[in-house]
Amino acid sequence: MILSIIASVLMILAIVFLLKLTPNRIAEDLMNMITPNDSLRDKAWNLRGNKKKHTVYKKLMGFKSALTVTGKSKQFAVVCCVSLCLFAGGMIFSALIGNLFLLPVLSVAFALLPFLYTANMLSYYEKQTKDELETTLSIISTSYVRSDDILSAVRENIAYIRPPLRELFQAFLGDAIAVSSNTVRALLILREKIDEPIFREWCDTLIQCQEDRVLKDTLQSVVAKLTDVRIVNNELRTMLSSVRNEYWMMVALVVGNIPLLYLLNREWFNTLMFQTSGKIVLGICGAVILITALFMQKFTKPITYRR
Repeated sequence: MILSIIASVLMILAIVFLLKLTPNRIAEDLMNMITPNDSLRDKAWNLRGNKKKHTVYKKLMGFKSALTVTGKSKQFAVVCCVSLCLFAGGMIFSALIGNLFLLPVLSVAFALLPFLYTANMLSYYEKQTKDELETTLSIISTSYVRSDDILSAVRENIAYIRPPLRELFQAFLGDAIAVSSNTVRALLILREKIDEPIFREWCDTLIQCQEDRVLKDTLQSVVAKLTDVRIVNNELRTMLSSVRNEYWMMVALVVGNIPLLYLLNREWFNTLMFQTSGKIVLGICGAVILITALFMQKFTKPITYRR
């Protein structure tokens, strides 16, 4: 078995060197494979307002955009490359243990691991950004209501803004002062740098305030939505974490039954691992665990505000 693994790894490395594959090339080829190639009928369907969904493509593009915003755009190619290698590793491992029914489950599960790990890192960055966003927007809004000038409000508070938002607002000042005097244009650029509905609503309100100064009194009510979302998420955190812990405990019990059978009843273990009926059962259990894990990850995410 060890020789088979070494041979498989050497074969993959030979293919990589022979085809001169790089992480960037692999990521580009992967995106080209899943890029929506709509027919004329689909394009007409989209023009009528019925958007055709391309779930995988949208997920990867959102993932790539999130890494670009955090300044880690080069990691997208690395993540895609590692995911493809783990996908092949899952297929090889399933073949080595002689259970082809586990092949789709293990290959997909292994391929998702780099994206899940990077998503957890991005969620930490997003949480930190939202925590700083509430304070930053509050102090800038207070200064803007007093001074009636958004550039002055940002300039006098830039020292109190903590990373990663400080760099964004410094870029906003540089864009509004050095590049162009068009404040609305600078606000539109700033609006697209953070994928947060409340922040974009705050920027939209600021843009409207450039024409109607009376609307500046509504800025604090927009910022208050961040406080409401944070309070609700804090109340739900304990409940959601207990649900996740119970789910992973059940998964551990299901998977732990396999080595337990080896100790309790060797005949049942051999049936499960080496008979066709047992392999089918393992494949079904693996598919159920994978699908339910994805749904659990989806339904236990922190709530977000939607306009």
